Amino acid sequence: MAKTAKKKAAKKPARKANAAFMKPVTPSAALAEVVGSKPIPRTEVTKKLWAYIKKNGLQDAKNKRMIKADANLKPVFGGKATVNMFEMTKLVSKHLK
Repeated sequence: MAKTAKKKAAKKPARKANAAFMKPVTPSAALAEVVGSKPIPRTEVTKKLWAYIKKNGLQDAKNKRMIKADANLKPVFGGKATVNMFEMTKLVSKHLK
């Protein structure tokens, strides 16, 4: 009985990634300071942005959803000193072509 359960699970098609997220986008000059200037998918932009934030300790210690802007992130965040992580994705999308 256990063998039939394994066969059924193996027949499920693998979940395909959304092509829109995988399409390479070009970061603006301000965003390129953080993630690099080569065209990369949106998913990679987000990964690199979070890596930069964590490396430089830009997350608020008490409220981890708040991101503090340093000199490189301020132009990306529209001049704001702090933004929440949901607002950050909206602001970053304006810097992608």
